[in-house]
Amino acid sequence: MDNIILIGMPGCGKSTVGVVLAKHLGFGFIDSDLLIQEREKRRLCEIIDQEGLVRFNRIEEEVNAAIRAEHSVIATGGSVVYGPQAMEHFRQIGTVVYLKLTYEEIEERLGDLAERGVSVRPGQSLRELYGERVPLYERYAHVTVDGTGLSLREVVLKIKAACGK
Repeated sequence: MDNIILIGMPGCGKSTVGVVLAKHLGFGFIDSDLLIQEREKRRLCEIIDQEGLVRFNRIEEEVNAAIRAEHSVIATGGSVVYGPQAMEHFRQIGTVVYLKLTYEEIEERLGDLAERGVSVRPGQSLRELYGERVPLYERYAHVTVDGTGLSLREVVLKIKAACGK
């Protein structure tokens, strides 16, 4: 299947880049965080507050592993890489692109992690989260695109080139 799946840290631009990339390619666009909220009838931060991180990560994996799409750009939540079944599913249905930014750029872009519905353990710092997730993004990605210091248009063009589009 001809999908492009975007993974990366919260705030790296997966949803924003995904919409523009989908328009450039004439593809559909799917935001998996919105699918989770639709299924659960709650915002991500409410799911985490009410169910806890373990249950949230299980819900996220279930929703992502069930996505059936063709000719689509799929923007995932930053914690999707905690779900091996979902990640293997994505690797089978398309090209997984790790949208990489430096820690400093992620820190600058992010607001309140709890309000964003970021899957972070109590007391875990953003730097610790970054250090934990980067190896997972690198493991699952077919392609890494470094968007540090680039405009939205430049990132979209880099992804298109990296995916042979």
